[in-house]
Amino acid sequence: MSTILTLRQKLSTLPVFSIADCKKILPKTSNAYLHLLLHNLMQKKEIFRITRGIYTFHPEITVAAFAYSPFYLGLQQALSIHNLWEQETNPIIITPRKVRTGLRKFEGNNYFVRKISRKMFFGYKLMNYSGVWVQVSDVEKTLIDMVYYKQYMGAELKSEFSKSINKTNLNTHLKKVPKKLREKILKLLKKKS
Repeated sequence: MSTILTLRQKLSTLPVFSIADCKKILPKTSNAYLHLLLHNLMQKKEIFRITRGIYTFHPEITVAAFAYSPFYLGLQQALSIHNLWEQETNPIIITPRKVRTGLRKFEGNNYFVRKISRKMFFGYKLMNYSGVWVQVSDVEKTLIDMVYYKQYMGAELKSEFSKSINKTNLNTHLKKVPKKLREKILKLLKKKS
């Protein structure tokens, strides 16, 4: 079986892969040859580079999030996924990893990467979004993150949060956040009530 066929067969089912993954599949192949092979596959548009050393066979923008594992989709992206607002938004990937944050591009589409502390990395669930199973912050964690990242919330959005929040789940999440942040969130919810 050819090298390309072997890689395609073993890696095309994964959302993302690295050169290290290629090396595991083809241990006797030199790094130089693997780099050349991946470069040629990118030129043919068979694979796509997400970030340095991370590739995918799938050009779907949602797959780019897997390059930052562990991660979850959050903030305005989570609002759209949970139908709390109808505006289209670029994917917002939240990760505790030490990565460069800000605007990135993948196959002509923009996405944002945000860092979060390990202590604040909780409150997400697996959801099917655009045909891809990804972790998305739940409604309560999305509210917490909106306050944590100092995102603007208009009256309509605050009203949507009030209707959608599970108070038990919110109280569980609030026990995990710093006291000042918890006070801000409770004050915000009291204003709305």
